[in-house]
Amino acid sequence: MDAISFSDQSPSIEIGPISTSSFPNLLKGYEQGKIAILVDENTHYHCLEFLITTFDTLREAEIIEVPSGEQSKDLAICTQLWHSLTESNFGRHDLLINLGGGVVSDLGGFVASVYKRGIPFINVPTSLLGMLDAAIGSKNGIDFLGFKNQLGSFTPALRTFVDVNWLHTLPQKEWLNGYAELLKHSLIYDAILWEELLLIDTIEKELTAAQIKRGIDIKNEIVAQDPLEKGLRKILNFGHTIGHAIEAYYLETDKPLSHGHAVAIGMLLEAHLSLQLSGLQLSDFQQIKEVVLNKFSLHLPSDKSLIWQLMQHDKKNREGQIRMSLLAAVGECKFDQHVKFVEFEQAYDSIAALK
Repeated sequence: MDAISFSDQSPSIEIGPISTSSFPNLLKGYEQGKIAILVDENTHYHCLEFLITTFDTLREAEIIEVPSGEQSKDLAICTQLWHSLTESNFGRHDLLINLGGGVVSDLGGFVASVYKRGIPFINVPTSLLGMLDAAIGSKNGIDFLGFKNQLGSFTPALRTFVDVNWLHTLPQKEWLNGYAELLKHSLIYDAILWEELLLIDTIEKELTAAQIKRGIDIKNEIVAQDPLEKGLRKILNFGHTIGHAIEAYYLETDKPLSHGHAVAIGMLLEAHLSLQLSGLQLSDFQQIKEVVLNKFSLHLPSDKSLIWQLMQHDKKNREGQIRMSLLAAVGECKFDQHVKFVEFEQAYDSIAALK
């Protein structure tokens, strides 16, 4: 993957090699305090050694490991982490570093935002999904009672360091996981990026750092205009209303579906709804369908009523109505679109028939 210079899009996000970033200077402010590094077993094995051997300040850092996967975004895991921080006598001016993918960023950010009413944390995303989504935008959260991201906060990281060199540690399925979010970013905001992504066959070989940076910049641009998700930021949820419900469904089975995979299926369903409700052209839908079915297997639960029931807990809903973000065109998205069950059912049955 080609190199890229640091981003000037946001002072709180740096894109480039972490070894030549402001990371070591930032750590100097915590030399007299405590530092903990949150990892899962994958980043413990693949990433942690580089971090603690490259930066002297981290040699004595406390390492806290959680199991990989969405199951760790759980209140019981949070309680264990708060116990660890308390037993180590962490104070409000000590530092937590989240070294990992989307789950580690979401979980670590939430834990830090609540502990002692908030301690500083740094995100070092190591997956494509983390770089494009969870580690940026100041949203942190965990799942609760089987529902996605039911508990959370809007709390910004002290800084986020996006180093694409970490991506070389990823298996192919994790490239796909993040690629779904990049497809979403292009569909809601950047038709030119969408056209570029259509040309990619092997993601891990052909995706460029410039395209990743553009995905990050898209999210930054949207978040800057609506940091608390009162309006425009809702378009970042395209594919997520149905996708989160599908993800929650499979999370309760012995074959959980990754976030990106569930969102890809959600985008296909919501693109079909966009045909019905928000003006998306059939040719654009056919293109979206081709990309999703080419890259992702179509895992679709047979019980659409249960998926609809899970969607009732989506945070965009208002006045008892399901509200989605739907496409008007490639690169243009509308938020707060009311969707009725009969419309959802029609789209669900149409996509299910593609199997």
